[in-house]
Formats: sequence, structure tokens, C-alpha cells
Amino acid sequence: MSDFDLVIRGDLILPDRVLEDGWVAVLGGTIAKIGQDAPPDARVLQDHRGAWILPGVVDGQTHAKSQLGQEGIGQASRAAAAGGVTVMVDMPYDDPTAVDSREAFEEKVTEVRSDAHVDVALHATIPEDGRTDVISELIDAGAAAFKFSTFEAAPSRFPRIREDHLADAFRAIAPTGLACGVHNQMQEITRANIESLRAAGDCGWDAYARAHPPLVEDLATALVYEIGVATQARAHVVHISTSRGFEIAAMYRAAGHHASVETCVQYLMLNHEEHARRLGALVKHYPPLRPAAETEKLWRHIAAGRCTFVSSDHVSWGLDRKGDPDIFANKSGGPGLETLLPAFWTGCEEHGLAPTVVAQLLCAGPADHFRLGDRKGRLVEGHDADIVILSRERYRFDPSSSLSAVQWSAFEGRELLVRPVATYVRGQLAWDGSRIANNAGGDDRFLRPRLSEAS
Repeated sequence: MSDFDLVIRGDLILPDRVLEDGWVAVLGGTIAKIGQDAPPDARVLQDHRGAWILPGVVDGQTHAKSQLGQEGIGQASRAAAAGGVTVMVDMPYDDPTAVDSREAFEEKVTEVRSDAHVDVALHATIPEDGRTDVISELIDAGAAAFKFSTFEAAPSRFPRIREDHLADAFRAIAPTGLACGVHNQMQEITRANIESLRAAGDCGWDAYARAHPPLVEDLATALVYEIGVATQARAHVVHISTSRGFEIAAMYRAAGHHASVETCVQYLMLNHEEHARRLGALVKHYPPLRPAAETEKLWRHIAAGRCTFVSSDHVSWGLDRKGDPDIFANKSGGPGLETLLPAFWTGCEEHGLAPTVVAQLLCAGPADHFRLGDRKGRLVEGHDADIVILSRERYRFDPSSSLSAVQWSAFEGRELLVRPVATYVRGQLAWDGSRIANNAGGDDRFLRPRLSEAS
């Protein structure tokens, strides 16, 4: 009789080191033992010597339901598995309305339990009128974090929450230990800039960046952290694209306040001069891509350990939402679940950063941030056996076979240095390198966070 259900052999990326020619043994969906050299007996042995063995990625910012009927949790989770993502943390800005009530939240949980191929945690938000009475019900329903915005991207679905209402919400959430994430954009400045550029007929590929200069982002970043100070909440900025944003966060942390920092892989791997010029609205994100010199500054913050985690900000807008000659008329965002891991790994390798940096910023960091770190994000005994196997190979990314709702990518043609060839969720094969290998759904697909004892 075998000692374990599954043993996977390869170069293991542990929290503090790489264990060459190591193995991880799985029993009952949990990591039971880790070792080196000769592996123990198992019902199934997967010999991947020469490949990297990484914890499953926790993508802390996905938008699977931003277009009614286009993608949804099920299809997004298939793309996630293909990209080595074993946990999606989905945003609340769904179409047609935001997840700002217990009823809406529980409807989404039902979809997760019926359709998801990977594990899913969920953000929640509050109505645009700023009412906070829904917060306790959303926490009880299992929200892993809350998301707000200082900018109205869409009425009702993606509203602006006024600053005093933000403070009320932060204050209500603080005792639970859940993070208060905020889309950081100053509304009045942004709208004035866009109005001025449009009036001048200045709506080409580069106008978007000029309408959203760093000041628009950095002022909102400071605002978020200051509200965190006033309320003693876990203040989190969901996409920092400027070096100054990292500096602002470090200033608050040095003063003893919680100020977590997230950036997205596109701000590290794409830049304004090359990619926005060539791809136009395909790389329209909020915030906009920054100049290459600014991108390199972000890598220095990554290397110095100043980033909490890196996400994809995945959203599958069709090309029909990306083709208007007026840059401001196009949707912001793009698909990213299948490129987050290989692109970030490639950037780290190109910048001389160790594989443990990838494991920290794509796995352990987001797992801890969303209060899932007692079971997710690390190759350690007792954790869920969420495992991705990465082959060492050079290839150019081709999105034509993507499993998401669209078959385009800003990373098309980019040379990448690793490829996810197998993804395991709780010890079960979800992606075998060419197809989805597990069934959708299950009650345990929905993840609840661990709340603070004071809550």
C-alpha cells in the first residue's frame, strides 16, 4: 500500500529557498511531506526533474463578471488553471450591478460552487450612496476583502465612494482584519483633463497617459492611506504604477501604519513608449502604462521587498470594446490570468531576482493579504496541495488558444521563459498542459478568510 496519493518531483520553490531535486508528497488533498532526493512510494509519481515546482498562484485581482454573459467564473477559472492560478480573488464590480448586498454575494458564491475549476475568494463592496449597514452581512457571508473606488468608472456597477463614506466603511471593517482595497484615482482632475483633451481633438494613443499623470494616482494613494490612519484599518491600494506610490506607502509603514501595496504585471512588463504606441487601446489600463524609466524604478521596489503582491487585473473585454480611434471611448483592462505567472517570472529572471521572489509576490503575499495564508500560498506541510509545474523553456506567447473569453493579449509575441505544464488544486489535476482535467464546482471551491479574533 502506498504511503501517499501523489508525489511530484522537481526543483521545489519553498518560502525561503529552492530545494533542488526535491519532492512534495500529497495525501487527501494536503501537502503531507516535503523532502529531497529519493521520493517515497505513492499511488501516482509525477517525475518532473528539471522543472520548477511552485505553489499555486493566488491572483488577487480578477474581474470575471464585468461583461454580462461574456465570461463568468467558470470560463475565467479555466484560464486560471491554464495559467497556474489556483485561487482567484474576484472583484465585486459585476455586470449589471456591483456585489453590494448579501443577496448578490450569495448568488455569486452559488456560481463559484457550480462552475469554478479553481478555488475562489470574493471581494464585496458597498452601495454608491455610502451605506455601511451591509458590511456586517457581507462579512458574515464570507467576503475576503472589500473594494472601493475614488473614481466612478460606471454608475452603480463601479461607483465612486465619497471620502467620508470611505472612512465610515474602513472603520466598520477594521476590527475584522480584512483589507480595505481602493481604486486610486482623483475623479475631478481626471475628468477635467479628459474634457480638455477631447475639446482639442486630442484623443490619440498617447492622450490617455497625459489625462492620467502620476499626480492623479499619487494624490489618491495618499488619501487612501490617510483614511487608514484615521480608522486603524488595513488600507490597501490595488494598483500602484509609480515609484512615488511605493514611497508613499513606505512612509506610512515606517510610521507604524498598515499600508499595503499591489502592482499589476503589466506595469512591470509593458511601457508607454513601446507598447502603448504599438498596441494603443489594447494596453489601456487604469492606471495607464508608465514610461520605461518608471517601470525600471518599480523593479527596484520589487527587489527591495516593498511590494505586498502582484496581480493580473484580468478582464476579458472583446476587441469590439478596444477599437475606437478615441482612446477615451475604449474599455480599460485586458486578459491576464494565463500570463500573470509566466510574464512575472520572466521579468524577475531578466532582473536577476530569485524564484522565491515569484513565490512571495504571486503566492504567499496575496494568500496572507486575503487571510488565506494558513492553507494557501506555500509549499509547506499541512497546506492545501495547490501546485503548479513550470517547464523551463523559451517561447513566444500565442493567445489564439486562450481559455478565457477572448483570444488576444498584450503579451502576444513576448518571449517568456517558463510555461505552466500542470496545475493541481488540492492535489487534483486541474490542467495537464493542454486541457482542463478536473470537473467544475464543489462546495469547497468557495474560500472564506480567517477573521481576526477581535471581530
